[in-house]
Amino acid sequence: MHISGFGPVASLYDAFSAGRAKGRRAPDPSDGRLSAEDEEVIRKLKARDQEVRRHEQAHIAAAGGLAVSGAGFTYQRGPDGVNYAVGGEVTISTTAPGRTPEETLRRADAIRRAALAPADPSGQDHAVAAAADQMAREALMELTDKAREVEPEDDRRAAVERAYGAIAGPPSSQIKAYA
Repeated sequence: MHISGFGPVASLYDAFSAGRAKGRRAPDPSDGRLSAEDEEVIRKLKARDQEVRRHEQAHIAAAGGLAVSGAGFTYQRGPDGVNYAVGGEVTISTTAPGRTPEETLRRADAIRRAALAPADPSGQDHAVAAAADQMAREALMELTDKAREVEPEDDRRAAVERAYGAIAGPPSSQIKAYA
């Protein structure tokens, strides 16, 4: 499953290139000078490149051993001839659930954390987190089913009494409302 930090975006450079088609001359790369318009495009592309790389790195750092590969990027060439990352993705392994429901729960939690690690998760990131939540729900249902199969009625009653006893605390800590 891919955790996609950013999908390809409308080309910043193409938006400005459209203005050149209306009679503006493209910069001559041999003179090394860029127009103010081109400098602004480069500034935006650099900012986008840093944002995309930070986003994908957050996925990788949180994914740990689930990351199947490093980040893959979609590039856009700027007016200076440099390629800038404008989109990216990290592939993580979500195919095999754990051997036990407990292991599956841990795996689902790790997938969810990896998907939502960036400060600004994308729509695809949220979709991956939702798939991990579904994986966790299925594992919890399996655990519940196993518990019902294993515990006879008397054991369930004793478990409930222990649970309520742990919540209420020892009898001496209870407030007596009658008197």
